[in-house]
Amino acid sequence: MATETPAPTSTRRVLPALIGLLLGMFVSMLASTVVSTSLPVIVHDLSGDQNVYTWVVTATLLTTAISTPIWGKLADLFNRKLLIQLAIALFVLATAAAGFSQNSEMLIAFRAVQGLGAGGLAALSQVIMADIISPRERGRYMGLFGAVMAVATVGGPLLGGVITDSLGWRWNFFVALPFAVAALIIMQRTLHLPKHPPRRVRIDYLGIVLLSTAVSLLLLWITNAGHSYEWASVETAFMVGGAVLATILFIVVELKVAEPLVPLRLFRDATFTLATVASISTGLAMFGTSVYLSQYMQLARGATPTEAGLLTIPMIAGLLVASIVVGALITRFGKWKSFLVLGAVLLIAGSSLLATIHYDTPFVLVAIYMALLGAGVGMTMQNLVLVVQNSADPTMMGVASSGVTFFRSLGGTVGVSVMGAVVAAMVPTLFADRKTEIGAAVATLGADAPAVAEQLTSSTLPQVSTLPEVIRFIYEDVYAQGIAAAFLVAVPLAIIALIAILFLPNRPLTRMTTAERIAASEADFATVSTEEGMAALAATGSIPTAADSGRGGRRAAGTGQDE
Repeated sequence: MATETPAPTSTRRVLPALIGLLLGMFVSMLASTVVSTSLPVIVHDLSGDQNVYTWVVTATLLTTAISTPIWGKLADLFNRKLLIQLAIALFVLATAAAGFSQNSEMLIAFRAVQGLGAGGLAALSQVIMADIISPRERGRYMGLFGAVMAVATVGGPLLGGVITDSLGWRWNFFVALPFAVAALIIMQRTLHLPKHPPRRVRIDYLGIVLLSTAVSLLLLWITNAGHSYEWASVETAFMVGGAVLATILFIVVELKVAEPLVPLRLFRDATFTLATVASISTGLAMFGTSVYLSQYMQLARGATPTEAGLLTIPMIAGLLVASIVVGALITRFGKWKSFLVLGAVLLIAGSSLLATIHYDTPFVLVAIYMALLGAGVGMTMQNLVLVVQNSADPTMMGVASSGVTFFRSLGGTVGVSVMGAVVAAMVPTLFADRKTEIGAAVATLGADAPAVAEQLTSSTLPQVSTLPEVIRFIYEDVYAQGIAAAFLVAVPLAIIALIAILFLPNRPLTRMTTAERIAASEADFATVSTEEGMAALAATGSIPTAADSGRGGRRAAGTGQDE
């Protein structure tokens, strides 16, 4: 019965704290999604090619992946509220600076800086949620997260498309500024986190350098091999060899330093290791497919940026509905594994079906395929972090949470690069095969033929919606084939994710927040089994239900199971 008393206080503490956190997440998502549908136009205006398109996305994902474990480690050492405010400021300032880009190189550079802030938001939001909401109760608040995701992920691309078609694409980078100011002010007033005992700070600088080197070399190789140099070449040997060497040195350093960037002992926990493997595939499905679905809509179906935003709504809808419904079911029943298994199956189905699309595939079918993939991402993405936080050492919550997020971002980064390499390799080959057909089509254009021929022979991504009808359908067919082939990359990884999830230990979800678990550990309550012991702790993140009251308070808050 003692656990029932703090419940009203708990709700009053959690909801105000969530306001600033949700607004910070909204800023991050809006700044990213509002640009997504305008990327083909941006790259065209900056005279970029397919590789530039890939790197505009990859630069952000790369620095996000690299910085995520760094922010997670800092979260275990410094003030988490101050860190997330710094991350928001860095993210939005870099986003606004990108709006002044004069060439593709400048845009890629600012997008890379933007990723540093995004890594902080990705890592710290998960860590702070664990501070204020227990794993078992988190599903109660999924409606709020779902509303934020809905506005940002559905409204962002639509808003970005409208702005691009009316004011110009540069204004997309300035939209998030007022929301960022509001987020910082509200977060300062409402986000009050439990204080953690001070620790001696030791930053693993060498680990940061080695991790950055390994990931960067890998992505540079994937992006450039096959056209800048051969897959089997001296450059490949240097880059792959350098990435492998940097990885080995990183592992050696992490085993020796006092405060490793990624503590390798985390991999002794089967839950962390298997969730990490599954997160790689989820990252690829989330980042890779969303990037190339937008390109498919504009280059293979001739849509404008605004139309592309509308056409990708089914994937976002599947993601939102699945995440909200599954979150509520997990909180109600305390069971999570079956939902993760179903999510992995949907990832496989959605990826496989998207690999079959053509430029003239009925949109109803494409919408169903996108919805299936979105539902798979919604069921797996956040819940993989949830199960890791449920089993992680509470004193290492920052590195454990950011570790899973890091590998998810890494999967997305590598996935976007690999998918971009597939498209960049296939599209020129397909155009070469249809060279005669394209020449004959251009010859029928009369006075417009020279201008169209000049556009087609440049390496810049075309604006397919502006091409003459006789040329347009050829380009739509070629890009549809190239992008569909890229979707095949996600299928084997989705299968691996399913296998990893099947072997995840099915542990009950705790009703204790991170702070409560630390307090219980310090009070030697690690194996609490009596009401008297739990009465000594304030259950700030636990919200009792009628079922709990009916059982006379006999549910142990530390395990989520009846005694």
